[in-house]
Amino acid sequence: MVIDFNFRFASVSTAEQLQQRVHAVLDRHGLDYEMRWVVGGQPFLTTPGELVGAVQAAIRAETGVETELSTTGGTSDGRFISRICPQVIEFGPLNASIHKIDEHVRVADIDPLKNIYRRTLEELERVA
Repeated sequence: MVIDFNFRFASVSTAEQLQQRVHAVLDRHGLDYEMRWVVGGQPFLTTPGELVGAVQAAIRAETGVETELSTTGGTSDGRFISRICPQVIEFGPLNASIHKIDEHVRVADIDPLKNIYRRTLEELERVA
């Protein structure tokens, strides 16, 4: 029998800790098993810095919204570049259809989003 697991873990844990816990549970039950681990991506957490500040300033200037940093967005492709970039954020349009058939965004959301991206670059240039 082959069982595949997909563990998504937070930055307060390590892959090694997770592996030790899984082995401990299996060993406690006296199971005979072989395990091959492939870690596809490490979790990351970006601390506030120039990029975060620039995006927050751009959102505030364009929309008047005070932002909140959050990790509720789910699994992020940022995990693949967080090892080479000191700050990684994800920001984009609200998207209730994400990863579904006929994925789409509202046309009305594109212009403010474009302006936020532009303002972010201008803010980063200002602080550089």
